[in-house]
Amino acid sequence: MVCSKTSWVRLLRPSDPWADTNTRERLSWYYDVLHDLRPAKFLLCKLIPCKQDPSSMTMEELWQEHDCLRPKLSEKIAESKESDSSPAPPVKPEFNFLDLKCELANRILHECVFCEWRCKIDRVKYAREGACHLNSTARVATFFRHFGEEPPLVDRNGSGTIFFTSCTFRCQFCQNYDISQNPEAGAPLSPRQLSLIIKSLRSEGAANINLVGGEPTPNLHVILASLSLTAVNVPILWNSNMYLTPEAMEILADVVDIWLPDFKWGNDRCAVNYSRIIKYFEVISRNHAMAYQNGDMIIRHLVMPGHVECCTKPILDWVAENCPLALVNLMGQYRPEYLVLREPRKYAEIARRPTADEVRRARDYADELGIVWKPVS
Repeated sequence: MVCSKTSWVRLLRPSDPWADTNTRERLSWYYDVLHDLRPAKFLLCKLIPCKQDPSSMTMEELWQEHDCLRPKLSEKIAESKESDSSPAPPVKPEFNFLDLKCELANRILHECVFCEWRCKIDRVKYAREGACHLNSTARVATFFRHFGEEPPLVDRNGSGTIFFTSCTFRCQFCQNYDISQNPEAGAPLSPRQLSLIIKSLRSEGAANINLVGGEPTPNLHVILASLSLTAVNVPILWNSNMYLTPEAMEILADVVDIWLPDFKWGNDRCAVNYSRIIKYFEVISRNHAMAYQNGDMIIRHLVMPGHVECCTKPILDWVAENCPLALVNLMGQYRPEYLVLREPRKYAEIARRPTADEVRRARDYADELGIVWKPVS
């Protein structure tokens, strides 16, 4: 499918992020939730009754019930899209679909497989184990209304960004290494505290709740529990490296209104060399495809020096074929940070900024494929 060639920078102003019809059409669900024309998905999940107390079910029964309830959420979403009225306050059944998801996440936490490292550590009992080095307590470095995101995500009052600590990747050039590589950074946060932060950010006018880090994935259980305590209507934005397991994606997909996934490497060799991650392309492409079927999407790709042919072009090829209506942010602002800055000889290939020619080649290729992209200088 060929999309019209446009650039957000040419069409949008911070004061009017919805001037472009491409953006409005492709982010239509997010737009409606942002403006309180539709309920966020996590609120719809609360309207779907679960047949019994999830805590009384076996793991097999939980997954069976989850599979039964997912189509009911699709029905709720379709009903909401057909309705002209604003969302009514949710009336929760005694046990609901979101409760079920919380129980699944809490069970998985005892043998954790939230990410594809599949450590199977009991994070309730042990600390600093596994790939994320986190126990069951979420830690948040900071939260605020962030104005540096893509225009639709900032809208007029900023994105309500919550930075979780730790990460499942070991990117040698991470700009947030002080929180992503330090699991003890920040402060511990309970589900109730997180819910209060969500309410506060939205009351200040935040366009969305932007779950980022580090990486939000290891904190899935706390995020879901906080949403079960949250009544305010606000779009949930998942800003992630997307290294989740199918189990985690099944649980998460129904509560995310807009995805902001990172697609970094076009092959596994580069992923291992610079992010110390295995099975990268298989896992990330699988999760991008699933996210694309379950919400609006803006894909981020950072143009890396020396990696246009091996990474940027294969990624854009895949996006054009598999996520044709997704918006893409082609980012040209890479700079050497963290270990690359400390040991430039060891990381010579990426110890520089991308050249203007490299960024131009990436953008020209996106144009050839008909991808709707936004450059960030």
